[in-house]
Amino acid sequence: MLGLPAHVTACLFDLDGVLTQTARVHNAAWTQTFDEFLRQRATASGEPFQPFDPGPDYNRYVDGRPRADGVRSFLASRGIVLPEGSPDDPPDADTVNGVGNRKNVLLLQRLRDSGVEVYPGSVRYLQAATTAGLRRAVVTASANGAEVVAAAGLEPLLEARVDGLVARAQGLRGKPHPDTFVAGARMLGVDPTQAAVFEDALSGVAAGRAGGFGYVVGVDRVGQADELLAHGADIVVQDLAELLDTADRPMPTGNAAAHHSATERGNA
Repeated sequence: MLGLPAHVTACLFDLDGVLTQTARVHNAAWTQTFDEFLRQRATASGEPFQPFDPGPDYNRYVDGRPRADGVRSFLASRGIVLPEGSPDDPPDADTVNGVGNRKNVLLLQRLRDSGVEVYPGSVRYLQAATTAGLRRAVVTASANGAEVVAAAGLEPLLEARVDGLVARAQGLRGKPHPDTFVAGARMLGVDPTQAAVFEDALSGVAAGRAGGFGYVVGVDRVGQADELLAHGADIVVQDLAELLDTADRPMPTGNAAAHHSATERGNA
């Protein structure tokens, strides 16, 4: 059904990069945040300034992770360790939480300036899933999940939400741990084996695989199909509308079949 195996009765969608076109806004906010931090640090130490790379650095260390985890992970890649601080740290604090809050200020400014755009193919898929009676939840690391879903007009199509605020309140570990997806399945009243995970982040597909979910769909927006497959995706598409277009064909199963499918697309 809808390009999914027959045993799947629920869909767990990541938000940024899967349903909404806010991943690039997140990326820009992270780039500005880290570049300002690294430039100040280089000036103080006299060392060369090495900017944040919005390609590999974003995809490897930040994308899909809770804000503090992203800060910690990227800075560790540069050999930088900061005090943790607290979630209420001001944005100018040189702590893990302070840097993360600095990024959030920039993100909200950018969202106010540019608004929230959706992927039309994802909206079509959500509408089809609703009509088909599949259960639907959004699972995002963003603490702004409720605001983004509302601004995108997606509330009528989603039954439940697990976001950064819910994760903090319930003590859920962030992706690549499966905790938030497991919580989403629980909210919908299904076992993880009955749910499909839709993710564009490497950490997100790894979480889907680690949680034993029934199907993991990698959404490749930035040309990392092989990496998504290697991290646990069963299949990789560039847009969710592709699943509607292939819904009547026999379903591939397992990573080997998914890799074959991705290779075919690459050679087309």
